[in-house]
Amino acid sequence: MLTILSAAIAPALALLTFFYLKDRLEPEPLSMVLRTFLYGALLVFPIMFIQYALQAEGIGTPPIVYSFFTIGFLEEFFKWFIFLYTAFRHTEMDSVYDGIIYGVSISLGFATVENVLYLFAHGVDYAFTRALFPVSSHALFGVLMGYYLGRAKFGSKHPRLRIAAAMLIPFLLHGFYDYILVVVQFHWIYIQVPFMIILWTIGLRKVRAATNHPIENIQTTKL
Repeated sequence: MLTILSAAIAPALALLTFFYLKDRLEPEPLSMVLRTFLYGALLVFPIMFIQYALQAEGIGTPPIVYSFFTIGFLEEFFKWFIFLYTAFRHTEMDSVYDGIIYGVSISLGFATVENVLYLFAHGVDYAFTRALFPVSSHALFGVLMGYYLGRAKFGSKHPRLRIAAAMLIPFLLHGFYDYILVVVQFHWIYIQVPFMIILWTIGLRKVRAATNHPIENIQTTKL
């Protein structure tokens, strides 16, 4: 049991530490990062219930609907919603890069619990593959969500468009990620590896853009 827990939690902690240490200006309080991590972790259970109910009723079974709606939309929408009504409004979020920290934290909280449940069900042999693909993809979706929400709060002429992009872009990428797994099945790795390389490239570019973004006046946006 301890082996499975360690294997399930370690990738998320490593990725969260990686992105956290890139904040060279004013690192976020660990208490706030932990809080958002726990919010993400708690999201797993209502989302799993909704997904189970949809499948039990035979709703969203076609591969494209299952991938983009049952998985991609539901998971990214709830993460986005929690972000908007917790970290986005908090005074500790005082730069664009802070958005990335909280986006990654929420996403990795979700990915950690999901990973624990998966490894308990299927065994620790899947730990390495899970770390490379599902856990890191959740982190990168969080990078993109946090970046656009950070831009919405700081220095954007169109904050509502940025807020919409923070939901739309991770949702579409997440849906495509799962669509590959559902449709390609046995040969998924030949598409998933290039997809993950592209996703990492985009994510690290957003990290660089956020760290170089000047701190400006907060945009007042009514949600």
